[in-house]
Amino acid sequence: MSGRGTPALAALAAAGTAHVVHEYEAPEPAGGRDRDARPHYGLDAAAALGVDPARIFKTLVASVDGRLVVGVVPVSGELDLKALAEAAGGRRAELAEPEAAQRATGSVVGGISPLGHRRPMPVYVDAGAAAFATVFVSGGRRGLQVEL
Repeated sequence: MSGRGTPALAALAAAGTAHVVHEYEAPEPAGGRDRDARPHYGLDAAAALGVDPARIFKTLVASVDGRLVVGVVPVSGELDLKALAEAAGGRRAELAEPEAAQRATGSVVGGISPLGHRRPMPVYVDAGAAAFATVFVSGGRRGLQVEL
């Protein structure tokens, strides 16, 4: 590792959780607001690490009835906001604004981890993660994945 720790790595160490750190060269974020220009950080990580995209999970911050929660889903799929709202005991969910997600987690978009957030939030992981012996999540910055 490059020696640049993150709150996510600190949380794993404090919990004594077995993990493997994988670093790679992350592409620069695309400019503009066009949906097609939106970066695909997880798919980029899968390609760079040679890992099936189904095993790499993205972390998305959403607002459920006005409170922030975290959804963790495969990068090859999309977050089902209705299912997230139901899992969180709410009625309506919408993706949080990037700035709100960054403030709550302490990480930049494309590097948000489900671990070590600045503000505690409930985390809901897609049940598909149980199909794999290990899965990959962001380690708290772009270019850093943690295999759990």
